[in-house]
This record gives sequence, structure tokens and C-alpha cells, in this order.
Amino acid sequence: METCLPGARLGVLGGGQLGRMFALAARRMGYAVSVYTDQVGSPAAQVADSAVVGSYEDVDAIAGFAATVDALTLEFENFAAEAIAAAEGVTRVRPGRLALHVTQHRLREKEFLARRGLPVVPYVAVTNGSVAELGAAVAGFDGGCLVKTAGFGYDGKGQVALGRGPTAAGLAAAAALVGAGPVVVERRLELAAELSIVAARGADGAFVPYLPVINRHVNQVLDVSSSPWGPATTDASAGGLRLHGLDDPTGGLLTPVVLAAAVEATEAIFAGLEFVGLGCVEFFVAADGGLYVNEVAPRPHNSGHLTIEACATSQFEQQVRALCGLPLGSSAPLAPAAMANLLGDVWGGGEPDWAAALREPSVRLHLYGKAAARPGRKMGHLTAVAPDGATALARVQRARSALAKQRR
Repeated sequence: METCLPGARLGVLGGGQLGRMFALAARRMGYAVSVYTDQVGSPAAQVADSAVVGSYEDVDAIAGFAATVDALTLEFENFAAEAIAAAEGVTRVRPGRLALHVTQHRLREKEFLARRGLPVVPYVAVTNGSVAELGAAVAGFDGGCLVKTAGFGYDGKGQVALGRGPTAAGLAAAAALVGAGPVVVERRLELAAELSIVAARGADGAFVPYLPVINRHVNQVLDVSSSPWGPATTDASAGGLRLHGLDDPTGGLLTPVVLAAAVEATEAIFAGLEFVGLGCVEFFVAADGGLYVNEVAPRPHNSGHLTIEACATSQFEQQVRALCGLPLGSSAPLAPAAMANLLGDVWGGGEPDWAAALREPSVRLHLYGKAAARPGRKMGHLTAVAPDGATALARVQRARSALAKQRR
């Protein structure tokens, strides 16, 4: 397929922060950017050359927008298959329908992974709205479980956690999910760590992974990510990984073999999806050492934001390259790094003390241009680089803590 060179117009479906950072990377490389968004003045629209406001369910409007750009990508996966098919009829769209069809639905995704022999957390699907079947599924996981909507869930939304001996309130909340549509009931693991592998795949099958990122979630929303790999790390093979100044949170389970297995599984998933673009696979590392695929995101990922400062090619530039058919860039780490999300809660006491946070060495601030801060809403992030992973993590956490010390 013909390479889409700088000077062409790239389109992005979605107006949030991922579209914003894609647009910034694309414009820096000499591309014009148009955004299709459902909100006037959205984060991506603020930095694009042009923006079209319309419904994400309007197939004709999306097809019309696609006809105005030379190549089209997206910042979230929950667009209707009909809209993507219509867009593919008039321009290059990456990723394509197969990747979106599978990854926008948890049950389809788990079935896809299981068919390929990839490890998934044990689960039971309840697809007929039966509360009795839900009860039987929950009872089958006596150590606790998670009940998740099959579609349109993210950042902890559409999920109910049930412990050993679930409460009546918890069961009622789970029953409400079942009443709304198919759900997946998944065993609740004792986790040692959560990992993500951000990677790119070209139309020619070239695969470029970033080194693993270690994540910590709070209330099922990503809180901090750490990439403790330094420039001495050569590649993502079993012999090439080594930790730089970060205590292994698993007590020794994050071996080079486990980390390399996560990279290999990511490559297999991308190939099976015929995926072209930049995406991420999230993994669980269980306390017993087991490695499980959690979710696949066919787009840039929150945990990959630190690549802007920490890697030779950021995840967003890599997304541009894959979309346009350019050679994929190097994912080599430049320094150990850490990232902390800034949720709307930080604004609870007034305007955050930005100057205090930025006194921390090598801390960078990224705000997304969202007008209203609400609890739980992702408003921005902080990134820190350092000679070692532990220092980077400490710096970014101190910087975020300083934000809450409001000026009186």
C-alpha cells in the first residue's frame, strides 16, 4: 500500500486525550490532522487543523469525514462495525474491522485468546440475562470473582467485584449488569503485578514492542506506571531484560522469561488480529507465577504515555508511522521512567500547585485540555525520568503529592 507522506491529512475518530497526543505527534511530523469528535472544543479538537462534530453512531457522517482524509485511525475502540466498514470504503483505516470487532467485546476477545492457546483468567459467560446462571457462575468461584459487562467497559466501569461470600448489595449490582446485557464472570486472582506491553505492527508484519511497563491500579483505574529499563537494555528477548533500580514487586516472579513471554504473546495476538497500528496488551502476573492476558487495547494506552519522554520513539509517533506505512521507529528506552495519572480529584481543594510539582527534577506535566475536573476523570499526567526506576517512581509520586498542597 502506498506510503502516506508528510503533508497528507490524517484523521482521528475520537476527541479525547489519546487523539490529542496523536495529533500533536502527527503535526510535529508535518501532517495535517482532522478530528471527528462528539464534543465542541474537545481535547483533540483544540490542537487539530480542523474538527467535525457529530455522533459516533452516525455511519454516514463518519464515512463522509473519512472521505476527507488520506488515512484514518481512532482513539477508542467502541465504534460501530458499520461505521468502520463505511470508512474503509473510502480511505485507509488502521486498525481495521477485525481487530475492533474482537477487542470491543470482552467475550469475543476471551474466546479469540482461548482458541489460540493464550492464557486467560478462568471465566464463565452469562449471555441470556439469567440471574440464576449468574448465581451459579459466582458460586463456582469461591475465592471471589469479577462480573464484567461484555461490551463498552473501561477504567473500571461496567464491573462489579465480588469477594468470598458476596454481599446482597454486590449480588444486586451484578444482577443489574446481567439485566443490561451479556457479562463475563471471571475468577478473582491474587495478583503479584500488572504488566502492559505496548507495541506496533506494520502492514508488512514488522513488530516492534516496547519493554514491559509495571502498573498499579487504584479503584480499577491506572494510578502509576513504571518502566525501570535503562539504555543498557538491548531488546525484549529473555536475555536482554534487566531491572534498573526497581525492587521487583512480585518478589522475584518478574523474571526475564516471564517478561519475554508477555512480549511473545503480544506479537501472537497482533498477528491473529491482523492488527496494523499501535496497541497494548494488559497482563496479570498471579501470586503463583502464572501469566494471564487481561485485555487488548487496539490503540495507544495510558501506560504508554511515559514513552514520550522515555523512549526513542513515542507511542504516538509510532501510531503515526504505522498508519502512514512509514518504517516503525525504535522503541529503545532512553532512561528509566515513571508516570502518575492526574485525576479530577487533584482539583478537589482548588487549583493544583503546579510550581511545587515541577520543582521535582525531570518531572514533565501533560494536561489534556478538559474543561471540568470531576472525581475519577483523567485530566492529565506527570512523567519523570531518572538514572534508575526507583528514583523515577519516587520523583513522580512526590510531584503528584505536592499538587495537593494547595495555596492558602
